[in-house]
Amino acid sequence: MSADELKSHQNRRFRELLRWVLSRNDYYRKRFSASGLTQPDDFSSIEQLQKLPTLSKEDFRQTYPLGMCCVDKEEIREMHMSSGSTGSPVVMPYNEADIEQWAECMARCYVMAGAVPGNPVQITPSFGLFNGGFGMYHGARKAGLFVIPTGSGNTERQVRLAKDFSTKILCGVVSYTIRILEVMRAIEVELPCLKIGIFGAESFSEGMRKRIESELGIESFDIYGMTETGGVGTLGMDCPFHNGIHVWEDHYLVEILDPVTEKPVPDGEQGEVVVTSLTRQTLPVIRFRTGDLSKIVSREKCDCGRTHLRIAPIVGRTDDMLIVKGVNFFPKQVEHALLEIPGVLPHYQIVIEESEGVRDVRINVEADETVTGYMVEKHLKERLGFSPKGDVFKPGELPRQEGKAQRVFYTTREQLNSTK
Repeated sequence: MSADELKSHQNRRFRELLRWVLSRNDYYRKRFSASGLTQPDDFSSIEQLQKLPTLSKEDFRQTYPLGMCCVDKEEIREMHMSSGSTGSPVVMPYNEADIEQWAECMARCYVMAGAVPGNPVQITPSFGLFNGGFGMYHGARKAGLFVIPTGSGNTERQVRLAKDFSTKILCGVVSYTIRILEVMRAIEVELPCLKIGIFGAESFSEGMRKRIESELGIESFDIYGMTETGGVGTLGMDCPFHNGIHVWEDHYLVEILDPVTEKPVPDGEQGEVVVTSLTRQTLPVIRFRTGDLSKIVSREKCDCGRTHLRIAPIVGRTDDMLIVKGVNFFPKQVEHALLEIPGVLPHYQIVIEESEGVRDVRINVEADETVTGYMVEKHLKERLGFSPKGDVFKPGELPRQEGKAQRVFYTTREQLNSTK
């Protein structure tokens, strides 16, 4: 689709979106009236989008469970939600049209990765309130794939099923894929049919990507989507040229804003990803602040032929930036630096210690016998700008999770000393 065709398409869907929410939801009507929007025709194009207020997770929590819903409850066919560990959970309901839209976006991701009808796809995220398993399932059905819905856990069975059914596509999170690799080595099983890895739900460094690709013999893809946008794959994925995440712009508008001022930043400059869903019906979001940090890579046609906007892989979140000894950094930067050290394994912990208002960081990592603590400390100082404490552990000594890994831990110095 050419740039002019796409813009015309977006403008039409944007006006339809405004008519939809203003006619069906009091919460949106009240928010928009404060911005001067009382009639849909007051806004004629996406250039006026920035006149509207932004949404945040707090809006979802204030309206829990279905206060932002734009269809009758009887039309809802499915729901998913994110963790409620910091308040009420974020709930995303779906009608039939929304499930079809989700399936379409996710199917595009499979096809872009090289999947063809009949390919066996193993879906390792859980099938529950978390959206990962169901989103990958809906998309796989739409793309005509052979679904192996293993869900999470029981890693040895995962490996044996992948071998028995000649799994070609593995879906999940990168940290669990590392666990699968460990089990493959332990039970001495290889997966020669596995060619494609589609990973989401957690950011990962380029070093981690290359290590997984090398050890599994696959090509990996970084998929993007979240509960608030309708689930995994809804926003897009990188193509085989791996030069940015293609955003499905006929379904979503993406802005990159300064997290403090909420003003647009120039292309190529890092900011917060803000999303407007053009085609979701049950609970569309308009200018939702994702908290994810990225930048616009290109608005030009990609070498793969696609013309949609490309953004950089997510570097981190506005709320997971760590500040230690006056230095700002993200967990992804630690991972990238660690994996540059020969002999270091992809299992690590970032332990934030606090005592009487003073914050310090300890980085524990698994490595082979050639790696010393001094080597790790020296390299991290060069990359991060300060010298973290930490220990080097033998392979297998740090705890494992059957799914998304926890990388950052918080403790007081007194608690840490009491466990020694």
